[in-house]
Amino acid sequence: MDAVRTPDDRFEHLPGWDFEPRYVEVDDGEGGSLRVHYVDEGPGDAAPVLLLHGEPSWGFLYRHMIPPLVAAGHRVIVPDLVGFGRSDKPARQGDHTYARHVEWMRQALFDRLDLTGITFFGQDWGGLIGLRLVAEHPERYARVVVANTGLSTGDRPMGDAFLAWQEFARTTEVFPVGAIIDGGCTTALTPEVIAGYDAPFPDDTYLAGPRVMPSLVPTGPDDPASAANRAAWDSLRQFDKPFLVAFSDSDPITRGGDRVFHREVPGTAGQAHTTIEGGGHFLQEDRGPEVAAVLIGFIEATA
Repeated sequence: MDAVRTPDDRFEHLPGWDFEPRYVEVDDGEGGSLRVHYVDEGPGDAAPVLLLHGEPSWGFLYRHMIPPLVAAGHRVIVPDLVGFGRSDKPARQGDHTYARHVEWMRQALFDRLDLTGITFFGQDWGGLIGLRLVAEHPERYARVVVANTGLSTGDRPMGDAFLAWQEFARTTEVFPVGAIIDGGCTTALTPEVIAGYDAPFPDDTYLAGPRVMPSLVPTGPDDPASAANRAAWDSLRQFDKPFLVAFSDSDPITRGGDRVFHREVPGTAGQAHTTIEGGGHFLQEDRGPEVAAVLIGFIEATA
């Protein structure tokens, strides 16, 4: 598998992002390997808080959440998905499949880092990938928080906003990552922050992942990932560990998607679910400290 690697100097002097880069290698599925980047902050003997980003963002999205979580005594793990951030980027769109992304992250988190007792937070594709791992390896998790995400099987129609996003990603000549993130926030991002989101992608040869990921979300019942996601839902219907829903109030893409978790996942019963006010799709950018406070309180309440 051909992959490109963003030069290190692209990540220098990013605002609020001075965390030590760490790496593991995973099998690419074709006889080679891919380097996966992650941040690991806080006490190494503490139970891990795993923060998984979506598309087209990268770990930079969590820079407002890592410090308060560490200050509260937690070990914070923030990987970059393959194709994003400082992780290697398979160069062909066809190299990216839903199943491969689940497997690459499974290898990184479980085979290489051997994480257990996890508090998981997932947004966007962080939920699409992370909830598959929760469903397939529930014994590794202590609790789960979901925000502005879902686990589509293609059995129900997707909203017009998401279908428009799929079409844009598939057809646009220019894919301006930083501007896309800015458009998905309720706050106006500074030029420096927009440049931070653009940093992993010097030119279009690095953008196979961001361009193709929207089309990998199942939108029909015969999608290649539909059966695996249905099986994941079967598992989640048995998941009775603490499960918190914390969607934002200003995301047209995932609006209403919180209801299915309340209805289907038994672990949601009796939890202090919340709505993050003033947050767009990228609520970690808009309301990062508030989201971190929700996580800290949830861990304390369910310890």
